[in-house]
Amino acid sequence: MEKTNEGEANLVRLRASIDANPDDPSHHFNLGLFLWERGVEKKEVKEEAMEHFLISAKLNPHNGAAFRFLGHYYSRVSVDTQRALKCYQRAVTLIPDDSESGEAICDMLDEEGKETLEVAVCQEASEKSPRAFWAFRRLGYLQLHQKKWSEAVQSFQHAIRGYVTCADLWEALGLAYQRLGMFTAAIKSYGRTVELEASRTFALVESGNILLMLGSFKKGVEQFRLALEVSPQNMSALYGLASGLLSLSKEYINLGAFSYGASVLEEASEVARTSTCLAGNIACLWKLHGDVQLTYAKCFPWTWDEGLEISEQAFKNSILSWKRSRCSAAISAAHSYQRALHLAPWQPNIYTDLAIASDLVCSLNESPKNGQSAWQLLPEKMCLGGLLLDGEDYEYWVALACLSHHTALKQHALIRALQLDASLAVAWAFLGKLYKEEGEKQLAMQAFDRARSIDPMLALPWAGMSADSHARDIALDEAYESCLRAVQILPLAEFQIGLGKLALFSGHSSSSQVFGAIKQAVQRGPHYPESHNLHGLICEARSDYQSAASAYRLARCLVTSSSGSVAKSHLRDLSFNLARSYCKAGNALEAVKECEDLKKEGLLDTHCLQIYALSLCQLGKKELALSVTRTLASTISSMEGSLRATSTTFICRLLYYISGAELAITSILKMPKELFQSSKISFVVSAIDALDQKNHLDSIASFSRNFLSSQKEITQMHFLRALGKLIKYGSGHSLGLRSGVEHLKKALHMFPNSNLLRNLLGYLFLSSGGWTDAHTASRCCNSKEYDIPPCSNEEENGGLKSASEVIGATSVACYAIGNKNPIFSFPTCGYHSLYEPVTIRHLQKWLHAEPWNTNARYLIILNLLQKAREEKFPRHLSVTAERLIPSALSDRFYSDRDVSWQYQKSQLLLCGAELSLQCGDHIGCINQAKNASLLSLPNGYLFYAHLMLCRAYAAENNLRKLQEEYVRCLDLRSDCHVGWMCLKFIESRYQLRCDSNSLLELSIEECFKEGSSWNMWMAVFNLVQGLISLWDEDFLDAEEFFSQACSLAGSESCLFLCHGNNRYN
Repeated sequence: MEKTNEGEANLVRLRASIDANPDDPSHHFNLGLFLWERGVEKKEVKEEAMEHFLISAKLNPHNGAAFRFLGHYYSRVSVDTQRALKCYQRAVTLIPDDSESGEAICDMLDEEGKETLEVAVCQEASEKSPRAFWAFRRLGYLQLHQKKWSEAVQSFQHAIRGYVTCADLWEALGLAYQRLGMFTAAIKSYGRTVELEASRTFALVESGNILLMLGSFKKGVEQFRLALEVSPQNMSALYGLASGLLSLSKEYINLGAFSYGASVLEEASEVARTSTCLAGNIACLWKLHGDVQLTYAKCFPWTWDEGLEISEQAFKNSILSWKRSRCSAAISAAHSYQRALHLAPWQPNIYTDLAIASDLVCSLNESPKNGQSAWQLLPEKMCLGGLLLDGEDYEYWVALACLSHHTALKQHALIRALQLDASLAVAWAFLGKLYKEEGEKQLAMQAFDRARSIDPMLALPWAGMSADSHARDIALDEAYESCLRAVQILPLAEFQIGLGKLALFSGHSSSSQVFGAIKQAVQRGPHYPESHNLHGLICEARSDYQSAASAYRLARCLVTSSSGSVAKSHLRDLSFNLARSYCKAGNALEAVKECEDLKKEGLLDTHCLQIYALSLCQLGKKELALSVTRTLASTISSMEGSLRATSTTFICRLLYYISGAELAITSILKMPKELFQSSKISFVVSAIDALDQKNHLDSIASFSRNFLSSQKEITQMHFLRALGKLIKYGSGHSLGLRSGVEHLKKALHMFPNSNLLRNLLGYLFLSSGGWTDAHTASRCCNSKEYDIPPCSNEEENGGLKSASEVIGATSVACYAIGNKNPIFSFPTCGYHSLYEPVTIRHLQKWLHAEPWNTNARYLIILNLLQKAREEKFPRHLSVTAERLIPSALSDRFYSDRDVSWQYQKSQLLLCGAELSLQCGDHIGCINQAKNASLLSLPNGYLFYAHLMLCRAYAAENNLRKLQEEYVRCLDLRSDCHVGWMCLKFIESRYQLRCDSNSLLELSIEECFKEGSSWNMWMAVFNLVQGLISLWDEDFLDAEEFFSQACSLAGSESCLFLCHGNNRYN
């Protein structure tokens, strides 16, 4: 009631204002607007409002709002289209930003089909005002309809400024970007659309399609899943999801993840089947289902639980089950292609797909004994059907060549394909394969070379090149690389088996790439005995003998269960491989059983006899082993050269192991001299001669060395002879280092570039403990500032220590403290700073190349501690070393009870204790030193743990504990001079005493007598005593000690410095 009264009052007021000023257009407009809004359903009121709008427009022709409402009246009330268009046109002309008038005129023009006028109106408004967002939006839609993609993008970009939250605009912009090929921008626009309105199925589907096109299959699949959550029966989303899953599975298959790829294909098959149920009359859906099933049939892997006991029946059943699963999928693919062909018989590519599926069914089915089955006749017929529809497409001719069983037809089809496209690499590759099968090697090589030059990413030409290695006269390494390239491009089981065979001959059998390829070959071709046999050989090369034995047993199951005749040589080879793997795995009993089975079959050849004898020896049946060895020896005269040398070598080694050196030497002396004309036997005889103090085999060893052919063999022999001299010319528990060093020096004059000899010489210098031998060792490894590769090469692998280990050890073997800047300070060692700047850098490269190498990390820590000691323990070096020590100690090798690992652990603990002591952490130092003292090591090593405890307790001023550890050090004793020097300093500084005051001096003198460089060490000891006297201000005693030191080692300038300083005082 109150609103009605208020409205009447407003109406009266508006009328009164018009009566008072009838020529004011605003009064007429306000009254018309009031009446228009009041008379929603009353035509009379709207007519009155129209009259006032008309008067307002006449009085003020520039009032666009009046023309807008006139347009509303003519379009909605009086239905006068022409007048409405003119009024709206006038309103838009006056106010371009008027979206209401603009949308209304565009709607009317659209209803009348006047698209050109509609575009003109929008362009005029957009040109007049940059804020005419309605015009840009409408114009963008029109340009999108007219497929003017670039213009539409610009229009939508302007329109979005006014309608930021309009999902339609973002979606249309994404479509325009997509049509222009700007896929990244399109994905962003579609993403914004989904953010504004999550139920936008079109945006989700198109985003998925773009992502599939870009190869982002996983992200594309996610978009299709979101679309199906909004619309579960959307055919585009279902088709896109199945396609995405198919592409994703192929990606996994190319990476070797066959099981995961098969699981993805199973989901894709379900999605494709659902889409065919919803729309069974669409050919592309049936074709997609066929593609999924065909891919599944090709990639479905065979799996075998290695934990199960191997039985021939179970293994055969697993192979049959694998074949049935693949065959069922192939038949399902063929049926889907047939359904697609019924719906679209004019599409030739479906004929080819059906031919491929039918051919796969034929290969998986057992062939009938009489005649051909329907499946066998179908592939060629389907290929010909596709060619009838499109005989000018080279792909269908290549398909016919691949699926035909007639050589002439294959050649004709490939030549026809090359007539259509002479640069067709696939046709050249298959033509090369055809010529190779027919024995035309020269034509095959030419075809493969042409294919490889046209398309280097084609696998078959690379595989053909490796298969023709004998005809091409190329090296085995090159053939291996070619086959590896083929496997990387296309991981077919046949290519992978070929790669495994080449790897065995070229020395790449332990490669991880070969191992992965053979594992895949077993999954893809479990019905090939070669795949299991090669799997066993590769596992054996990687020292996985249990897996190797399992693989050999599976291969033998396949051979014995095959329907055709089996050559006895195949069974013998597999049984021999199995026996060898058992023997290497330590299962000598099973190895003996295999050999005895071969003996019963009369298949026990020379190689088997060696395994048989070795296995019997491992079982402790030495008499039987000797009996088998005699049998082997009786056949040596009839053997060929390499086999004879191998057998002779084996017999000598086994005799030495079973009967000892004396009987082995006696047997060797009785052997004919012509047996020693081989490098293999030369090494064995030289090794036995090195262990014989009486030199019985010296003449035979010298004779056999004349047959060393290569430089590598000669350097290896010098290496072995140097080791022999260490043993022969040693005394007691010490080795004859000087004899070994002299021999290596002579050998290096002949072979100066041999890293094997250089590394051994450096290691021997390092082990001798001489005063300057450590510096000589560093020069042995390399004379160009360690310009050597961080990783050990093949020659170094046979040595005792690598160059990197010798280098790392020499830098910490010097007893003198170096100088960070020797130019401005007095150097204590003329050699120490020679290589120090590059040592740590070289060790870091080594660790980077071999991050698993425990020795590399250990040597880096020692060198960092040495560098920190030289520079008085700066913070950054101490922190770096402290961070490395715990990670090094966590290595599993340090839990081993072996002395070498326990020694390294002790050194790491003492390094940590030293760093803690220098940082003032006395408790940490004591704890780590105590842990080092508890290790199972000889007393000479434990001495240093207790010496560290002495230093820690001295820092704490705990004299009682210091005295206990001092006495403990005297009890343990050490054969290293530096340890005694340190203990002498501690004894003097803290006035320590034991029951026998001269015990320390006696121990030091005894240590000096046992070691080398007696004069130098006695000079150092006199220097230490002189320094102690100097600290006690006993200058006369100090003068005597310094004089003795200078007389013993006059070449050391630091001794004269101390002597001169004492005289000055």
